[in-house]
Amino acid sequence: MSKKSKTQETFAFDDHFRRTVQADFSGGHLSSDGGALLLRQIDRQDGISKAFSQCFLDQRDPRYCDHTLRELLAQRLIALALGYEDLNDHDRLRADPLLALCVGKSDLLGEHRLHDRDKALASSATLNRIEVGTQRQSPYHKIHADFPAVQETLLNLSVSFLPSDPHEVVLDFDNSDNPLHGEQIRRFFHGYYENYCYLPLYCFADNLLLWAELLPADEAPVNAMIQALPKIVAAIRKRFPDVRIIIRCDSGFCREELFARCEDQLHLYYAVGMARNARLLQELDNAFFEARIQACLCGGKARVFRAFSYRTQDSWSRTRTLIGKAEVLGDKDNPRFVVTNLPVDGWDQPGRFEPQNCYENFYCQRGEAENHVKQQQLDLFATRSSSHWMEANPLRLFFSAFAYLMMERLRTLALEGTQLAAATAGTIRTRLLKIAAHVFIRSRRIYIRLASAFPLQDLFRLAARRLQMSRPLII
Repeated sequence: MSKKSKTQETFAFDDHFRRTVQADFSGGHLSSDGGALLLRQIDRQDGISKAFSQCFLDQRDPRYCDHTLRELLAQRLIALALGYEDLNDHDRLRADPLLALCVGKSDLLGEHRLHDRDKALASSATLNRIEVGTQRQSPYHKIHADFPAVQETLLNLSVSFLPSDPHEVVLDFDNSDNPLHGEQIRRFFHGYYENYCYLPLYCFADNLLLWAELLPADEAPVNAMIQALPKIVAAIRKRFPDVRIIIRCDSGFCREELFARCEDQLHLYYAVGMARNARLLQELDNAFFEARIQACLCGGKARVFRAFSYRTQDSWSRTRTLIGKAEVLGDKDNPRFVVTNLPVDGWDQPGRFEPQNCYENFYCQRGEAENHVKQQQLDLFATRSSSHWMEANPLRLFFSAFAYLMMERLRTLALEGTQLAAATAGTIRTRLLKIAAHVFIRSRRIYIRLASAFPLQDLFRLAARRLQMSRPLII
């Protein structure tokens, strides 16, 4: 068989009624990620990968480099948003001209590269050197991340995306676990999560991720929160000097140091869960008596709320207000407590922070932050802490954080009021970004044909139109 016949080989399949079925590999430049064009527009107009790249020291000689640092980071972020969690995926993706277009490559087919011709994008080995370069100094590791600068950039970008002129900003702090299955540096066993893990700390303002920090399991997240809080508050008040800031978090962050910092130094409001103890349960005796009576009359379930003053025997510096929930669930009692300094009058909303409203309609909204953490970890792979080096794993967390920011901007700018307005990053990816696309590259035009059978064509057109109208491109 001649060489030409090998390259034109076709595959025969069972006939379809009277017609034969054949296939070959002559389709041209095809991609399964046509929706990445929306991410490209987001990145270009908000400058996410550009701002991220300015947090690195790049000591490479540009004369011998095929990829700029911004291109490498854009490739990593957009691939994460598209669902490619492993670096090994890039050994296949590097030949995709549509991804090369989204990254910003001028040579979409890699025809003029110094190395690895016909592959426009970076390999997994090149991308890996960004991660491991944080702790290695060698001729092959010349890109080094400045972690404080990355944190500051993530914070400033997210604050700049907050709605203009808000009356208040609610900061939801939460932490989770990144399970470890190797011998990573600073791995510790955590009794609550029952495994060896790292502890990522997150701070959200509404849907925006303001802070992401990877902690070893032997450190208390509340200590990292207390250190991060002045930076977060300063960034918010720099843009909104008179805004009211409220802290909201679970009982794992209930510490005197946090309350004192909020009350005496930062002048913040807070609603923080508090673990039950014998003294607190005594405060709810009468409330539980009333709740049990109501439960008998209302199908076995009832809840009663009480506000009372409380001070620990030796750890608190002052008396504070607690809201107690006395809940009866059949034959089970479910007491809960929140310590807060929110005023009952609710400022411009009378009764907003009365005990029941404060707990049910304000504090319980903290659960949305847990959903955002799930998006980070399940949809954008923030749990990928498999590097042996502790310095490389926080960088992977930042990759996921900036990819989340990119997806959140897509949801905010392009999908408001649509069926995907409240969708998770994974759902947006599956329904809007995974589109078959045929890429035609000509000397004066790049034309992309998206699948005619794509079911959300009207939504895609609307998203593309909104992104074009949202703001001028900045890069």
